[in-house]
Amino acid sequence: MPRPRKGRRVCCLPGSNLFGPLDAGFNQSDFVIMSVDEYESIRLIDLQEFTQEECAEQMHIARTTVQRTYNDARKKLAESLVNGKFLRIEGGDYELCNGIEKTCACGGCRKHRCDNFNNDNTRQITDD
Repeated sequence: MPRPRKGRRVCCLPGSNLFGPLDAGFNQSDFVIMSVDEYESIRLIDLQEFTQEECAEQMHIARTTVQRTYNDARKKLAESLVNGKFLRIEGGDYELCNGIEKTCACGGCRKHRCDNFNNDNTRQITDD
């Protein structure tokens, strides 16, 4: 019996989950599906400039898993761009960050996005 897959920690879901050419119609064969955990690896490594080790720590997975996930995501991005296919982000084995861990360093979870929340997640009142 295989070992169950460990859920990868993701700080936030993408704002848009469908990208593609503006001049094409929708055809099911024109879609490339990227999982949410693959999206997170691209976001952390390319946008946030994390190393693969930092990304692995952030996502709570092994560095070799990050490397494989990141390579799969890059291949899907390339296929979408070069072949003019739609890219849809959905599914995968992930769990959303709850924003209360002290190790969260990406700035993507609610705790780090909103300065108006304190440690017990209650709204602070300011005199602005």
